This record gives sequence, C-alpha cells and structure tokens, in this order.
Amino acid sequence: MKLFNNCLSILLILTAMGCNSSDKKLSVDVYETSASGNKLTHITEFPKGENTVAIQILPAEKFQTITGFGGSFTEASAYLLNQLSKKNRELILEAYFGSEGAKYSLTRTHINSCDFSLSNYSYAPVAGDKELKHFSIDEDRDDIIPMIKEAMAISEDGFKIISSPWTASPWMKDNNKYVGGKLLPEYYDTWALFFSKYITAYKNEGIDIWGVTIENEPLGNGNNWESMHYTPEEMVDFVSNHLGPKLEADGKDVKILAYDQNRGDELEEWTKVVYKDEESSKYFDGMAIHWYASTFDWFPKSLNFTHEMAPSKHLIQSEACVDSEIPHWQDDAWYWSKEGTDWGWDWAPDEQKHNHPKYVPVYRYARDIIGCLNNWVDGWVDWNMVLDRQGGPNWFKNWCVAPVIVDPAKDEVYFTPLYHTMAHFSKYIRPGAVRIGFKISDKDLMMTAAQNPDGSIAIVILNMKEEAKNIEISLGERLVNLQISSQAIQTVIIKK
Repeated sequence: MKLFNNCLSILLILTAMGCNSSDKKLSVDVYETSASGNKLTHITEFPKGENTVAIQILPAEKFQTITGFGGSFTEASAYLLNQLSKKNRELILEAYFGSEGAKYSLTRTHINSCDFSLSNYSYAPVAGDKELKHFSIDEDRDDIIPMIKEAMAISEDGFKIISSPWTASPWMKDNNKYVGGKLLPEYYDTWALFFSKYITAYKNEGIDIWGVTIENEPLGNGNNWESMHYTPEEMVDFVSNHLGPKLEADGKDVKILAYDQNRGDELEEWTKVVYKDEESSKYFDGMAIHWYASTFDWFPKSLNFTHEMAPSKHLIQSEACVDSEIPHWQDDAWYWSKEGTDWGWDWAPDEQKHNHPKYVPVYRYARDIIGCLNNWVDGWVDWNMVLDRQGGPNWFKNWCVAPVIVDPAKDEVYFTPLYHTMAHFSKYIRPGAVRIGFKISDKDLMMTAAQNPDGSIAIVILNMKEEAKNIEISLGERLVNLQISSQAIQTVIIKK
C-alpha cells in the first residue's frame, strides 16, 4: 500500500507539472517569408539552438490605433488588369483583398491624372467653368472604378480609400499647365467644389471616399509630372476658408489630411503651421507622408514631433515604392539583394548620400513599416498594386516597382517578395488594432507588436542577418520558443 501511495503521489506531481507546463506555453501561429524561399509559409517546427533572443510582450503599454495597410488604385494598375484574362484578374484582386490574401484595409487613388496614368486628364476640362457644370468622372469608368468595385465585392471586412489630386485643372492655375504652378485664388471656391463633386460622384457609384489629401507633393517634384505647389500657409488658408467649410456645408464626412510629401525637416515645418493652433488645425484630421527623402531612414524625430503636436490626429504613410527601377521578372533573389536603388542614388548631394544607399527592396519595405509603426504612424499605403515588366505604364516614363508585376502579352503574373512583405502586416495587423510595447534583447532584429480587436497579438520580426536566430517570446508567465530563418520576415500570432 505504501508503494502504491508513493507511486500515486509521483504520478500526481508529474501530472501537475505537465498541466503547469502546458498552461505556461503560448499558443502561436507563425508565418515566414525568407530569402531561402518561404512565402508566408506556416511554420510549425523550430530547431533548437543556443544564444536565444528574449522578446517580452507588454500589452499594458498602449500606443496608436491602427487605421490599416494597403496599396493604390491607379489608372496604370487598373488598365493592366483589363488586359489580363478573367482568371488572372481575379487571382490578383483575391490576393490583395480576399480573406485568404493580404486583406488590404487602407488604399489610395488619384483625383484627375497622375504620372501613373496613360495621359493627362481632368474631370473639369472646360476652361472658366467655375460652377463645374461639365464635371465628370467618365475617365475612371473603364478602369479605376471597376477595379475598386471588384475589390469591394471580394473584401469581407471592407477597406478605406484616400483620394489625392496631383493637380487642379490647368485653367485654374497661374501657369495654365498640368505640371507645376499654383492654384489661382479666384478658383479656391471652385477647387473646393471640385472635391465635393468628386466625393458625390464616387458615392453615386457606390464607393465611399474615407479621406482626401489636399495635394500630392505640394513642394513639387522637379516639374516632371502633374503637380501643383502650396506653401503650408496657403494650404491652411484653402482648407480653413474654402474646402473645410464646403465639405461641412455639403454634409461630407471625409477625413482631410495635410501635406502628403516626405518625412524629415519639411514635415516638421509643415506641422508647425498646420497644427499651430485650434483655428489652423480645425479641419485637418491628420498628416499624410511619403518616404522619398530616404527609403533607408524613416526620420523618427519628425514623426514623433508631428505626433506630439497633435496626438489625436492621424499620421499616415500615403505612398511608397521602389522607384527609379525597372522590375526584375521572376527573380526573387533580386528583391532580397542590395542591387536596388532609389531615385536619390543618382542625384543626392554628398551630405544626403547616406540616405540613398543601394538597399534590399524587401528590407526597405519591412524596415520602413516597422520603423513607422514604432513611431506613431497608424497607416501605411504602398503605391501601384500592379505594374508591367517595364515598371509602367507611366506617361512620363517614371518607372517603378510594384508588389505584383504582369506581362499582359503573355497573360502572366509574378507575385514579387514585396507582395508577401506587405501581407505580413496587412493580413495580420487589422484595423482597430493597438500597437503595444515590447522588449527585445537583440538589436540586430527589428520588430513591432499590436493587439487586434479580437484579442490576438500580432508580432512582426525582421531578421536581416545571414544566420537564423532562436527566439523566446514571453507574455506574462507564458512563453514559447521559436526560430526565425536568416534573411526573413516572420509574423507570430499569439492567440487570445
């Protein structure tokens, strides 16, 4: 009997230890994209090793609420989709918006033409039409509108749309051109009416516009493609005295985002003017920013400054792409190599060269999104969703890279590693998620973390080193041991 009791006691202790061990193990799903070939692959086995990196998740530390992630509906992308077979068109849209795809939740489109249009055009082409009696969005009916509607039909959770003009109609400007120049003061009310009519016209198509920026790149773009210049004071004047009151009077519940150009010193200058006081900032819901001052540095000082000036307002990256490059076709290795350059590689002055190195395209995206999220950015929007093998169509021949490249002549589609990089964030960090705190013991790894509305926690980790890293993630007393491959992005979902 004594032997039986001793055996029973040992069994109870072992059972209790097993229960406690199970209780303390985090339940996770792990997805990885890597230079070695993983593409959002569900990883279930993790080799054990030494020198484990400790990651502590701190959900009590809460930061910004996430608006979303996604890409842009451009005429170039929509035109290319029209050239593909129905099967491949659906394949791409499902990949971006379907429940099994990237689940894009925040998007952008252009008002009037942009460089990624087939030509210059305006919805108000008739000179002197101050009441916009001839306003029409017919230019969008063959391509952009059908693309948006198909995406809406596919998306289960829906997505937000930000609309941005590159320029007003030339007849409203002081140089009467699509490129450069300023909006003439006598057309401020007409241009405000233009925004209202655009929002109404898209609403009549069943498409809600969530937000607008006042002007894509108001500092200009070297007089290359469609543009219109504002000083920060001019933009505040236009919004405070014309656009804001007009949209309010017309019952348009649409977010207004200021600036819409590069991070860095200029962002701080604009922030000081836009958020100067309650009167200047009344109609602005946030700032839109781009990454072209550097695809290597995300300028955290300017991001934090902007957030601190207006903590309750949005800070959204509205455009980014690997620019001044022709896409590499069916060559995953290139997207993981340092051969990619950005537009500053050729022209940047010596004091700015460090911001424009040759740099791995995958790392540009992953580093920038992580860096932005960790410095108060609440939305991150890629540029064109689809381009061809030339990096267009683009009327100015301003070639760029997109996550999905197509060959319309052969009806072929290439999902580059940039697509999977975007999906690591958009698919798993959902709108309404709250970025949360963390501690990590290895500075070679980059990471961010957010708690989703359903209670799950999404952790995105980037390993740019050429060796795998062993990781121990802890949440309170629970923990799990994992491994991230060399040159890899990994999303870890801690189940609620």
